[in-house]
Amino acid sequence: MAIEVLNRQRLASVDRKRVARVAKATLTAVNEQRRGITVVFVSDRKIRDLNREFRGKAQSTDVLAFPLDEPGSSPGSAGVLPASPQLGSNEYLGDVVVSAETALRQAREARHSLDREVDELVLHGVLHLCGYDHETDSGRMNKLELKLRKKLLDR
Repeated sequence: MAIEVLNRQRLASVDRKRVARVAKATLTAVNEQRRGITVVFVSDRKIRDLNREFRGKAQSTDVLAFPLDEPGSSPGSAGVLPASPQLGSNEYLGDVVVSAETALRQAREARHSLDREVDELVLHGVLHLCGYDHETDSGRMNKLELKLRKKLLDR
């Protein structure tokens, strides 16, 4: 399982090893441990641009997921990531993009660490890559996410 963590912003320091561990643990928990992903950290401006381009929403957000198997879902074409790896969809799952600015803001509001906020956002994004969608699945993703937070993050 290849997990690449990229930092394309300067506002916050990112613990790449920690991010990779959370992503790997999440993939393993949902039986996708044989597939690779990329997690990239960007500014609010960049995630707003991606959100507008790919979701039609002209606002920043905390995390976006770009599954490889969804047509037209490639942040590589938006200049955020290098071209997607030369792996087939059986080997590569997709990309998670996190706004470091929004993560900082949300961590302050929740009164927990930036590391904790990033862990939660990475877990959330990876679940989206794996096909979960809290907007359409009647609470299935939310239930799984809460279970995995307890199992993987509350140690």
